[in-house]
Amino acid sequence: MKIKFNYRAILKYLFIPGIILTVAGLVVGLTTKKWSILPMSLVIGGSILIVAWLLFLLITGRGFWTKRSTQAGTNALVSTLSLIAILGVINFVAVRYLTPIDLTENQLFTLSPQTQEVVKNLKEPLKVWIFTKDTNSIDKKLLENYRRYNQNFTFEFVDPDTNLGLTQKFNVKSLGDVYVEYGDKKQLAQTLIAFDSPEPLSEIKLTNAIEKIQRNYIPTIYLLQGHGEYSLEQSQEASISIAVSSLKDKGYQVKPLNLAEITGIPEDADTIIIAGPQRKLLEQEITALKTYSEQGGNLLVLLNPNTETGLEPVLEEWGIKLDNRIIIDGSSSLGPAIPLITSYGSHPITKEFGNGMSFYPLSRPIDTVETKDVEATSLLVTSDKMWAESDVESEEVTFDDTKDIAGPFDLGVALIRQINQEQNNTTQSSSSENKVTETPIPSSSPSPEAKETETATPSPSPEAKETETATPSSSPEAKETETATPSPSPEATPDSQKSESSPQNKTTEETLKKTESRMVVIGNSTFITDTLFDQQLNGDVFLNSVQWLATKDDQPLSIRPKEAKNRRINLTPIQAGILTLLNLVVFPLLGLVAAGITWWRRR
Repeated sequence: MKIKFNYRAILKYLFIPGIILTVAGLVVGLTTKKWSILPMSLVIGGSILIVAWLLFLLITGRGFWTKRSTQAGTNALVSTLSLIAILGVINFVAVRYLTPIDLTENQLFTLSPQTQEVVKNLKEPLKVWIFTKDTNSIDKKLLENYRRYNQNFTFEFVDPDTNLGLTQKFNVKSLGDVYVEYGDKKQLAQTLIAFDSPEPLSEIKLTNAIEKIQRNYIPTIYLLQGHGEYSLEQSQEASISIAVSSLKDKGYQVKPLNLAEITGIPEDADTIIIAGPQRKLLEQEITALKTYSEQGGNLLVLLNPNTETGLEPVLEEWGIKLDNRIIIDGSSSLGPAIPLITSYGSHPITKEFGNGMSFYPLSRPIDTVETKDVEATSLLVTSDKMWAESDVESEEVTFDDTKDIAGPFDLGVALIRQINQEQNNTTQSSSSENKVTETPIPSSSPSPEAKETETATPSPSPEAKETETATPSSSPEAKETETATPSPSPEATPDSQKSESSPQNKTTEETLKKTESRMVVIGNSTFITDTLFDQQLNGDVFLNSVQWLATKDDQPLSIRPKEAKNRRINLTPIQAGILTLLNLVVFPLLGLVAAGITWWRRR
């Protein structure tokens, strides 16, 4: 008995394996991105089967194309292929022109404006080396975001066990070390494994490391102490330890400055911060700050209301007038004495802030008077709903147009003063003999002995000069002065001292060209304390002000990266047990009971 083999039935469905083979070949080739023999064979074989099926239909299919079922099937096939093609084009465009959308609260997966500016401004190749055995996908994604803004930025994950050459080159000490390489410079940015606990790559630390490694010198910031200012170290009392650590993370040298213990301002001071003094400064301290400012020094002055600091002689030279009234914000949800600032001046410090918020509890207004060679720019501008209250002790605080000042007015200003170059050179020449900014010891009628021990006087007599030059250690007081300063040789200029203390400091030529001095004055200092520094834009106002002063950078200073907020809920064992019981027992049981009742009613 012969069994007839129905070839027509096989050829009728020949398109099915053809489509399967073609799709399989395309998937293999596109995923591996290697069109080897296997994917090409699958695509060619599938195409041959589909063509054979079409030829079979043309030859044997009498009236096949006119059937209603054929037309319906063809329409369905064309619609399906069209949909697949449209989806493919959309997917191709999405991959080719990637536009990520960050839905996190703090935009954690979007680089901050500051990071974007830092990476865009890379002029030379910079490479990040991550010494770890495993490649973290989140860290890799962050680094790819960096690379999107500048092709000069590259990165590489390195296994320290298999690449001993690179490990020794960077002197890797711990697994998870992240190094930044820029030219012949190398900078440790972060260690991803701390205390045996892995941590993700931090945008803040990486961006700070990139900024550090590009600097040719290390700016030195001094914070004035000895008058009730905030502690620089973390303590139970009000401190600014977070602000100090943030400055150090950005590559600044931060040092305390007590002018009662030394005779003047250190020569390496790029900026001096006066943050909330509670007591009046001594006369010699005021003179030292005044002389420092006249020689091209930069000051960040943060003053609270109702405090006598004695800084008026320094500020008046800049056209600054302090007002002891307290700013009242009638629309603030934080309280009337906590002005909420959302309006900022057009200045590099605040240009990128937009409508961001910053707040300053117990603040005073800052008034400026037009002064020769001084250019003032508003930084923090109050709204028209704020006013400066003169009678804060009354039970009901209301605006009185006879005593109070209506807004808007300035809470913070930035100033630039042009320095007389001839006078500045004369002052620098005289100050180079003593290696620190000279400060006269106040005395209404100084005795000859006092003249001999003075570090300098505004108009020293010839006798005093001869005494200082001929016998620099003729008295105990003179010895103390010399020990507080570097070598007395005339060649040791302030600039040479800077170069000796740090090989990456400013060059002598740059330092001698001090033609301007800068100052930022804000009528509040509490906004940089540990409890408020990381709130909204408070920290950005402080850090941008320091950067504008210390580096004299007139480029717009952007907003720094934000850390992820801790959204974890701390539960007691009893609370955790109750939640477990509710989720695993109570709620499922309620669902079963409801289903049982419904079934009982419908049965």
